[in-house]
Amino acid sequence: MSTMDLIAGSADIASATGQKDLKSALKFITCGSVDDGKSTLIGRLLVDSKAVLQDHLAGVQRAGETDLALLTDGLSAEREQGITIDVAYRYFATETRKFIIGDAPGHEQYTRNMVTAASSADAAVVLVDATKLDWKNPSMELLQQTRRHSLLVNLLRVPSIVFAVNKLDAVQDPALAYRNISGALAAFAEAAKIPVTATVPVSALKGFNVVDAKPGWCGYEGLSLLQLLETLPGTPAETAEAFSFPVQWVEKFSSSSDTSQGRRVFWGRVATGGVEVGQSVTILPSGQSAVVAQVLGHTRQPKSVLAGHSAGIVLDREVDVSRGDWLLAPNTFTPSRELAVTMAWMDDEPLVAGRVYWALQGHRWVKAKIKRIVHKLDVNTLAEEDASALPPNAIGHVELSLQEPLVTLPYLRSRILGSLVLVDTASHKTSGAALVL
Repeated sequence: MSTMDLIAGSADIASATGQKDLKSALKFITCGSVDDGKSTLIGRLLVDSKAVLQDHLAGVQRAGETDLALLTDGLSAEREQGITIDVAYRYFATETRKFIIGDAPGHEQYTRNMVTAASSADAAVVLVDATKLDWKNPSMELLQQTRRHSLLVNLLRVPSIVFAVNKLDAVQDPALAYRNISGALAAFAEAAKIPVTATVPVSALKGFNVVDAKPGWCGYEGLSLLQLLETLPGTPAETAEAFSFPVQWVEKFSSSSDTSQGRRVFWGRVATGGVEVGQSVTILPSGQSAVVAQVLGHTRQPKSVLAGHSAGIVLDREVDVSRGDWLLAPNTFTPSRELAVTMAWMDDEPLVAGRVYWALQGHRWVKAKIKRIVHKLDVNTLAEEDASALPPNAIGHVELSLQEPLVTLPYLRSRILGSLVLVDTASHKTSGAALVL
């Protein structure tokens, strides 16, 4: 399977799992190229939805004007340079729904931070700055970082992707600019097989179409950005797959504990499937078997637990289980040491064959050797090119050889079992995100 096949598969998964889950909080990120107005957009959402206290609002006044970007750019380096470096999370709610916003940086050197935020997001708002484009030309070229971030959020199977065309108030003909830019975005999305939920014209600075709709502006008659976000589905839990559970913490023997009956409790979050009393499990990597004697919820009360929720599991006998091990449904998964992955490379040094990294899956660390680089993806032409290395911020198809076997599923089936993080063994920096093919 190629990188473009994975992108196309992500589109199919998104449409197949587009269940409406509006009860849970929607976790979304803003991304796109640098200075496209991401922090300002979030500031506008917070201010116009009345989620900012007056004293906080007074603290971001500059020369008598409110600098909305400062509501999310909290690091001193961000305020000094006027850029976003790390992901800043903010929380707010409307009468309809609760939201968790991640303001992702646009600079190429901080792509790893954007990928981290997108990996757990329910939706992505990709901002496009109209003033940076040749908006009078229907065949305009989009910015490279706009294309890269769009490809990445789709590769990471973010269920809903929204394009927000910003700063249209600063161009001479907003309607023409919106029509041409939205057409260019649609052509790119079709070529890259990216499912786009909507394309919305906005002005983060003036508040047009951000919280309140501005009917007819730029020829657009749809929902405002916030109204659209209120309708988007959450990410469905992976309950259809077989049971898997990464052990995060082992609670030691406690003879006084009534809930654990004196046995160790293995705590973590159910990755796929579900767990209940009487269920048989296999422990990876030891291969031992046991039966679930008790399942505790996050309140330590006995219950069955499904994927996406935390649980404490007590086994019927004492077996060797520690942090990083996996409890699995028996005779279901086949551990493997050879993986073909799509790699989003985020290190400053190029990825070359022969290098060894730490690979993290769940809470388990294993050594991973770069066996072969099959190709890299040209984010401009979407062509897959032969390559002997992946430069920083590149996307490509890579083969890995693991020191110890891991249980994986294709990323199209499982965002948890299908993903690995590569970490440099010397600097301990996050180097790459690997999506299993």
